[in-house]
Amino acid sequence: MSISQTVEEKGVGTLEIFPIDPQTSILFDLIEDIFTNYWQDIHFGVLIQGAAWEIKAPNAPERVSLLDGYLTVDFGAWHFHICIGEHKGSKKYPIDPELAIHRRTSRAELYRRLNGTCVPQSWGLRLFNGENEQQMTIFLPNPFLTNEMKVTRHPDWSKLELWDHLRKKYLDLEPDEKDRQNKKFQAH
Repeated sequence: MSISQTVEEKGVGTLEIFPIDPQTSILFDLIEDIFTNYWQDIHFGVLIQGAAWEIKAPNAPERVSLLDGYLTVDFGAWHFHICIGEHKGSKKYPIDPELAIHRRTSRAELYRRLNGTCVPQSWGLRLFNGENEQQMTIFLPNPFLTNEMKVTRHPDWSKLELWDHLRKKYLDLEPDEKDRQNKKFQAH
């Protein structure tokens, strides 16, 4: 059973974090699962101080693959790469081992952002490289937002299906009633 920790992040707020083992096979399965089965329900990008990229996938990926430690999610018209495994480069152009460690995902976590009364109001997955730089955030479906990212009057708890699925599959945690306690979305 995974143990969460609550942290305060400047500019983000209070997060409850659930660590996920950053093994290549686990990360590949996790990202492939999300992008293959839930692509239409998520937004993804980076969420760092001064920038929030909330990208919507145009379609299911044509291919999810792994080469030299880099996972590729290919949507046809465009794709992205993220280093989740051992990265060596080629025989002709080997990668410096320190740079390989820097590039590779070293921390993965599911999170839920808590409001002022310590109940969840947003959910996601974050990946960080070996220098603790954010590689990607996947914003999970939110019961307080429409598919067009507009605030709703009443929460749609069915939007926690992916969150509940990821908690069960990757953390062996059952759905948590805490996720369904908030009454309205609060901007911060």
